[in-house]
Amino acid sequence: MERIYNFSAGPAVLPREVLEQARDELVNWQGCGMSVMEMSHRGKEFMGIAAQAESDLRELMGIPANYKVLFLQGGASSQFAMVPMNLLRGKKGADYLNTGEWSKKAIKECKKYGAVNVVASSEDRNFSYAPTQEQWQLDKDAAYVHYTPNETIGGVEIFWTPQTGGVPLVADMSSTILSRPMDVTEYGLIYAGAQKNIGPAGLTIVIVREDLIGETLPGTPTMFDYKIHADAESMYNTPPTYGIYIAGLVFKWLKARGGLAAMEQTNVAKAGLLYDYLDATDFYASPVARENRSRMNVPFTLSAPALDEEFLKGAKARGLLQLKGHRSVGGMRASIYNAMPIEGVQALLGYMKEFEKRHG
Repeated sequence: MERIYNFSAGPAVLPREVLEQARDELVNWQGCGMSVMEMSHRGKEFMGIAAQAESDLRELMGIPANYKVLFLQGGASSQFAMVPMNLLRGKKGADYLNTGEWSKKAIKECKKYGAVNVVASSEDRNFSYAPTQEQWQLDKDAAYVHYTPNETIGGVEIFWTPQTGGVPLVADMSSTILSRPMDVTEYGLIYAGAQKNIGPAGLTIVIVREDLIGETLPGTPTMFDYKIHADAESMYNTPPTYGIYIAGLVFKWLKARGGLAAMEQTNVAKAGLLYDYLDATDFYASPVARENRSRMNVPFTLSAPALDEEFLKGAKARGLLQLKGHRSVGGMRASIYNAMPIEGVQALLGYMKEFEKRHG
């Protein structure tokens, strides 16, 4: 088969148009005689690629001029440490919402640098929902408030923006960035690994309000200082050049499709196909509270777990791959990021109905 439908949580599917353009430009980028992978990161060709990528991202997300856009490495996991190193700024600790495995990892890392106040947690129901704002116990003296708008593993998404009383809001948007419009000005810092909705693994994007940088914890490594990277326009060291190039192509792809408002409409339609069917059958079930069902990661279970392996085997035979749920959760998970075409979701839905007819 030429192409399968890849439901991986990350590294995830990329737009076919982007892959084809990258293929065509692989050896000789726009007539310059070399590949982007071979370019000096300080040469005029790549500097132009990086500048255009940042400009397009700013346009897509409406990022104001007083926010820095950083192209970094280390994945979103490196930000679990970089955030407190840069944003504690003399405060004793920070507030964290605990809604799943990625929240837990961020909390664990922050405890190495300061106190953590868990404002609310959904661990009591196996991370199947997100606590409402009324349940949060915020600390007015916190350096910042951290949350994960979309938990990739559990498929729990928060569709409202937390109100923090003026305390900077920090969000790990790795699996929801660019999936819908948002007001960047409501956040002090946004970070995201690229390998879900942006581009290949290896690139991390940080969007940070400039008044929050420049006061790191003593002993912070140079490479973990946001201001160092901001002052050098992400060129303090060699950045992930090819990842930035691909991200730039994805940004242009999004703009050509009508931007984030149009993308949200498509994502709502794709997720709706799956959730409507899950609600209409007893053979499959969604473990997530209705108000928190992720548009990006759709976990589901079969009524008879003994059929899981047969389900996955049949899916693979039909070109539907990476549907096995995370090892910590089990069941199935369909990740349907921006680049997953609606035809892929329809193909999965058709197979699910067929499988139920045979085994239900």
